[in-house]
Amino acid sequence: MESGQISDHGFLADGSTSALVDRFGSVNWWCPGRFDAPSVFGRLLGDDAGHWSIRPEGEFSVRRRYLDDTLVLQTIFRTEHGEVALTDALAFEPGARAHNIGMRSPQVLVRSVQSLSGEVPMLMHYRPRFEYGRTTAFLVERNGTLEAAAGATRLTLRSNVRLRSGDGEANATFTARAGSVHNFTLGYAPTYDAPPPEVPDADQTIADTAAGWRSWTALHEYYGQYHDQVRRSALVVQGMTYRPSGAVVASATTSLPEKLGGDRNYDYRYVWVRDFSLTLRALWRSACYDEVQRQFAWLGRAMGRIGDERVPIMYGVEGERDLTEHRLDQLAGYRNSQPVMIGNDAWQQRQIDIFGEALDAAWLMRDALEPMDPEVRHLLRVLADQAVLDWRKPDAGMWEERGIQHHHVSSKVQCWVALDRAVRFGERLGGPQDVARWAAARDEVRALVLERGWNDRLQAYTGSLDGDDLDASVLVLPLVGFLRADDPRMRATIRAVEQGLSHDGLLRRWDGDPAGFLICSFWLVGCLAMGGERDRAHELFERLAGRVNDLGLFAEQIDPLTGEQLGNFPQAFSHIGLINAAGELTDVDADKALRERGMPPPHFTPTRS
Repeated sequence: MESGQISDHGFLADGSTSALVDRFGSVNWWCPGRFDAPSVFGRLLGDDAGHWSIRPEGEFSVRRRYLDDTLVLQTIFRTEHGEVALTDALAFEPGARAHNIGMRSPQVLVRSVQSLSGEVPMLMHYRPRFEYGRTTAFLVERNGTLEAAAGATRLTLRSNVRLRSGDGEANATFTARAGSVHNFTLGYAPTYDAPPPEVPDADQTIADTAAGWRSWTALHEYYGQYHDQVRRSALVVQGMTYRPSGAVVASATTSLPEKLGGDRNYDYRYVWVRDFSLTLRALWRSACYDEVQRQFAWLGRAMGRIGDERVPIMYGVEGERDLTEHRLDQLAGYRNSQPVMIGNDAWQQRQIDIFGEALDAAWLMRDALEPMDPEVRHLLRVLADQAVLDWRKPDAGMWEERGIQHHHVSSKVQCWVALDRAVRFGERLGGPQDVARWAAARDEVRALVLERGWNDRLQAYTGSLDGDDLDASVLVLPLVGFLRADDPRMRATIRAVEQGLSHDGLLRRWDGDPAGFLICSFWLVGCLAMGGERDRAHELFERLAGRVNDLGLFAEQIDPLTGEQLGNFPQAFSHIGLINAAGELTDVDADKALRERGMPPPHFTPTRS
């Protein structure tokens, strides 16, 4: 059986890594240890890369849900013989609650089968394959467990079901009937210099993990519009947080294609500085204030003391810089979409927009940064100074073009953001001469973009200076405060981008982009709302939010013709876009209500600098 569609999968997380489980009860992706570790189940990218399935014999229908306010997944199979519930969780450390969840997760995947009605014959197939399918382990029965060990990896499987093993896999058959519970606990540990894998009681582990998630959710109440969608997306973003450092990965997977059969297949299990400001806004919006502070602390540690060298645009979850790509030729790829890659060579690119992302994030949480640490002040000063030096240079842009650089309008605008926020910080970052230098460069950038970013023929700001092509990246201009959304040229740009790049509410990044890019579509929601088109903004938001899978999860892109989700999954950027768009709609409606009551709107909200 193949792994099915991308959106067939549910998402489990434990604060250090994640797993994907499809609607047929198969774990098709798990990289224990940390998000970017080698997989032990990788059928998502190749039939022979390992999986672990539990399902009924014969035909069945499926409905799924997360237990309330958790990432504990319940799949209910309905057969002609009755119904059975399969509950899956990646375990937290026993007793971990609130902001301590995920700090020391035991690397345990727990699965429990419980009868709901009738008697249902069940099948279990366990087929681990280590290091992205390269290695088949020996399976050995030991002390009532089944141990798989090869190379640097050990797995231990414990169950109250009799397992039959051989040739690197194990099978079981059992019947789920009234009063019966069949449990499976799989623990991971490195082969050397580590204690054996933990295999705790499944029922207790599931209950404790659910309680851990709910304790976190209880601390983070969101009071804006679209409460349920924002709450689910906040949980997903938290699930993609590497809790020991606080870093949020772009996605849980690698090499899921932007186009079926295409070659734009990249590893997204890393942390982009570009995502930083948008992530902080989303965390702020969803009331995750402690995570905001941990995120900024992580960035400072990852960047370290910066001199004249190029500032890295992305990092590993613990701040690693060298993310050199490697091709995995042993894997056929998702639905034969090759290549399959680990690592991401974008780490070597120049992307000058990151200066604005970091300084905008600092301005957003400026109150939390007071009194400002010397290390933070140094970081922000250096980024502002680099914006002064680099804003005239071409770069790879936010879409990370490979092998070519352009003078991207959005990159110039983000340099303006960096300098604008540095000027706002004023003497907290530098002396009068520094502020004057930043202000002069800021004004130069603005004048350049207004003059050479505009195309009279298109009646729009374009993707690059003196360009002829529409590009959705320019929708950030009103979102970062460079222009008002109701500015005549900006309004014309929004209209041109929507008419030229949108299909059925899904916005492509550029003409020829194979699918709608979700965060761009949510940017359009924010632009419409801020430009006075509230009703259209709400209608578009609701159409986009309705495109999640049955568990409320987004990939990176959606094919506007088929509705199929494409790209790495789940995608933090997409869920962050939803949260921030809901925040913009909340702000705009609140401002309108205040004006109707004769009261001025607030000067600052979390999504509006």
